[in-house]
Amino acid sequence: MTRSTFRDSARYWRSPLLPGAELLTAEYHDHEFTAHWHDAYTVPVIEEGAECYRYSGAHHVADAGSVPVINPGELHTGARAVDEGWRYRVMYVPVDYLHALANGIADRPQPLPWFDAEVIRDLDLARRLSRAHRLMEAHAAHGLTATPADPLTAEDALIDALSTLLTRHGRTRATPLAAAPHEPRVDVMKALLAADLTAPLRVADLAQAIGLSPFHATRLFTHATGLPPHAWRTQLRLQRALAPLRAGVAVADVAAAQGFTDQSHFTRHFRRMFGVPPGRWQMA
Repeated sequence: MTRSTFRDSARYWRSPLLPGAELLTAEYHDHEFTAHWHDAYTVPVIEEGAECYRYSGAHHVADAGSVPVINPGELHTGARAVDEGWRYRVMYVPVDYLHALANGIADRPQPLPWFDAEVIRDLDLARRLSRAHRLMEAHAAHGLTATPADPLTAEDALIDALSTLLTRHGRTRATPLAAAPHEPRVDVMKALLAADLTAPLRVADLAQAIGLSPFHATRLFTHATGLPPHAWRTQLRLQRALAPLRAGVAVADVAAAQGFTDQSHFTRHFRRMFGVPPGRWQMA
């Protein structure tokens, strides 16, 4: 029996049970996520089909029942790995929330949790994450009066699922290597790119600031970050757009404030990163 093809359909939503988080219920076929990062822990559970993605210098395939966690700030892509596409549920868990949970489990301060780059294949964990996501979605949709959306049940499931993720698969980040001689120059370029996102910049400006040719400055930046300067700046603009969108600022105003040439330019890049236009994301 041939499985039907998934369509491109995504719904972002939020829950008071996981403050500051975005949650996603989606299926994709044609959509491909451009290289991007999130400031939160990305905790997906693949329910059907399979997704492939580039992460941490390697190509990965996450099939049904797997949990392909992405650490905060880490560059990754996303696309279908099988003909029919994939369907999944995702929690974008704030760093502070998961760190506090790790501290509570250990009953003492812990380093920030970190997860190996390999796809987690743990069917029991996948079931717990899926159940927690569904219960929170029911709570968000139906409110406190609906029995299936009981907030205590949903929050218990959330804590159980994320605690299981931490205790079975959580690590701490390896001690970074000694700073390479070029890293301060990359930091200088990042600071220039981030200082005023509406200000026009040329590669020559970055190069002059660190005493390199435009070619060598671009190569240095791309090697260090995984993105050329213009693409890195676009990702930063998108990340900084999220807070005003959550606050209800008009999409056109957010686009202008973050340095996009117009709303359509902003929408095109936002859709490539989040799978939906900014207006729909904001409606969550």
